[in-house]
Amino acid sequence: MTPYRIAIVGSGPAGLSAAAHAARLGLSHVLLEKTDHLSDTIYKYQKGKHVMATPSQLVLRSPLDFDAGKRETVLGTWNDQTAAAGVNVKYLAEVTSISGTGDPIPGSVMKIVTRKRDGTTETKEIQRLAPPYRLTLANGEAILADTVILAIGTQGNPNLMTCPGGDSGHVQYQLDDPTEYADEQIFVIGGGDAGIENALGLAADPAQNNKVTIVNRSAEFAQAKDANVKALMAARDAGRVSIMTETTTRSIEPGWITLDTAEGEVRSACDRVIARMGSAPPRGFVEQCGVAFASSDRLAFPKLSATFESTAPGIFVVGALAGYPLIKHCMNQGHDVVEFINGNLDLKPADEPILEAKFAGLPDGPQGSRSVADWLEYLRTSVSILSGMSSLQMREFMLDSTVRQYRAGELVFERNAPGSSLFGIAQGEVLVEVNPADPSITVPLRAGTIFGEVGLISGRRRGATIRAGTDCILIEISRNAALKLMSQVPSAAREITRITTTRSLLQIFKSGLAATDLEEVIAAAKVETIRAGQAIIKEGETGDDIFIIRSGSMVVEKRIGGKPVFLSYVPAGSYVGEMAVIDGKPRTATVRAAVKADVIRIPGEPFRALLAARPQLLDNLRAEMASRTAMNNFIESRKDSFSGVVDLYTGVANFLVEQGVGEATDVLLIDEKLCVGCDNCEKACADTHDGLSRLDREAGRTYAHLHVPTSCRHCEHPHCMADCPPNAIHRGPTGEVYIDETCIGCGNCQRGCPYGVIRMDKVPPKKPWLLGWFLFGKGPGPGEPSPKWARKADPAYAEKARKAIKCDMCAGQEGGPACVRACPTGAAIRVSPEQFLGVALMGREER
Repeated sequence: MTPYRIAIVGSGPAGLSAAAHAARLGLSHVLLEKTDHLSDTIYKYQKGKHVMATPSQLVLRSPLDFDAGKRETVLGTWNDQTAAAGVNVKYLAEVTSISGTGDPIPGSVMKIVTRKRDGTTETKEIQRLAPPYRLTLANGEAILADTVILAIGTQGNPNLMTCPGGDSGHVQYQLDDPTEYADEQIFVIGGGDAGIENALGLAADPAQNNKVTIVNRSAEFAQAKDANVKALMAARDAGRVSIMTETTTRSIEPGWITLDTAEGEVRSACDRVIARMGSAPPRGFVEQCGVAFASSDRLAFPKLSATFESTAPGIFVVGALAGYPLIKHCMNQGHDVVEFINGNLDLKPADEPILEAKFAGLPDGPQGSRSVADWLEYLRTSVSILSGMSSLQMREFMLDSTVRQYRAGELVFERNAPGSSLFGIAQGEVLVEVNPADPSITVPLRAGTIFGEVGLISGRRRGATIRAGTDCILIEISRNAALKLMSQVPSAAREITRITTTRSLLQIFKSGLAATDLEEVIAAAKVETIRAGQAIIKEGETGDDIFIIRSGSMVVEKRIGGKPVFLSYVPAGSYVGEMAVIDGKPRTATVRAAVKADVIRIPGEPFRALLAARPQLLDNLRAEMASRTAMNNFIESRKDSFSGVVDLYTGVANFLVEQGVGEATDVLLIDEKLCVGCDNCEKACADTHDGLSRLDREAGRTYAHLHVPTSCRHCEHPHCMADCPPNAIHRGPTGEVYIDETCIGCGNCQRGCPYGVIRMDKVPPKKPWLLGWFLFGKGPGPGEPSPKWARKADPAYAEKARKAIKCDMCAGQEGGPACVRACPTGAAIRVSPEQFLGVALMGREER
């Protein structure tokens, strides 16, 4: 049997392109496809799906044409051109194994470590053999080839639902024809391109009468293309699709689905679940071929050289299996790998000119000028969060990132500057100015680490000024690129979590701790997401875990007289659970999530070792514990004489949590015992904002004597920020969430706010000074509505587009929020979550 020069496994975009180029070069080849048609992944796209040809700036090298268009058009073009090129295709040819037929390669025993679903690992040894290779098909036929190109993709190995009921009959992982479904309540799980496109297809025709909901575990659609996200938002605005973000599936049962949302558990009728949660490389088959992976992570990709050759000599990997899933990239790889096999080792990738331009301004290394490949490898190995990426992933990653040199003393960013990008230090060090009053007090961050993670995670403005301490090279990673990196590269997500956890603990516990003191604690720590209402500590149970509240908030309750009594509120940046570590006794209270929260769980054993090594930390914790114990004892001792007060206190506190205090940073409250209904608060708000009040005093809910009017809570993780196309919503230096002039009036923030505090209105012209009104009648008078004078001042006012209007806490105004300053009785107050318990019984003792 004469070996083929090239055997290509898989006829997706990469495999088809490789086969067509091999045919054009006259190379002996065979294209093996396990189905009876070409490009099975795209063939399985839903009917009528629009296939995108991104990135637009990348040239196409493949002999096959590819332009954006409908699935049917793309497949038709490829079928015709494949036949015209004389490609040797073998259909219904599923490859079950690939083995070398030559002599063993000396010293080439490979250990393969496989991680199972139950967390255990299995180690096997494989002896690599020299080419040619024998490819065994499912029907028993054997094919010999000098080289093998694996272009099998990952779609045949989808990520499965693991919740109870995830294996039920109405869960599916593929959508062939969205027109087949009508009058159904359908939940699409997954916010990537496939999930969005499925949701849009199912909701495209109103006559089908489907009720379609897409569920995304994060607040943003970071893995999807911009065009798909915009189309999804347009469908949502038109009422065709519902979107649930920060939501996961708890369970599935016939006719129903139960979800965990940021506000708590939701149970909904459900006829069908379409799970599009991504896929993983078919690791077992690939490893049996002698190909090693970059790590033991399930989502890791094979180790490849710059020419796509794997650790098995003569076996090449291209396409999605190589970690580069965009169609145009895959087609270029198919072309390039055949060029490499044919001896053209000088060929540069199609994205080389783009990356060359990114690296052009960087200094040469000690060995002289670095090539693009050299720079990519240097950056990958120099920045800890990038170490788990393949060379191909690095190329795609750098297309969305920038890298530049900063000179010693040069400003990277200033405290309170807007920005949500992440920075990696590849070379040199930067200095963090920790004291705004004294810039000379700095903390160095050295090569390998990251900074800017606060803006990435929370969307807040920069928390410190950072300058280059020495000449340094920094990678600036856009927010979308960083989120994509964390979702696609598990080692990057773990490293970012490790760094942010270490910094959180140092900031919370202080006590002279250094990062080295926390190594064992961090190694044992786990980040967990807690749904609203879920308890992390239960009264009376044993346990010694400590919890750091990373985001969201907790409430602490104790059962007294058979009823849960509200003890305290625990905001992000705090900790609970230390009492059991110190005294070893059962838990004295229950701690539950006020809203969906992320916590860092630290086991008691390594934390006790830390306390033994750092007595000052133990003293600080004992002092904290003493204050909490005193509060418990006080309430327990007064439970009979003050039962009414305790009931009121608990009721008001729970009411405030329900009204959003649990995720707020600043809330306007009105004591109705003091409020006289003068509306000075609304009028002052209007005067401060060119005639448009951001406050509705009468709206909102009341409990006992406390009223929560319709006014922005300035949430810790603002819902309005999650979907602002022009990124016009920011957090200011004093915590206020505000909307800038780039607002396009799309209304996404208004729809996303669960508290109804954003409205769409026309922005009036700037109001003249009060003296101008007094002397010349310009502008509205104090408290006078704005539309009438605005139409006079600006003839085009009636034609102006509406924009989003909300409270900005009168940022920049001397004396603070105008609503509070204008209240004649002191009824209006603004409080932070840490203060709100102090007003739960506001005025009770005096009256």
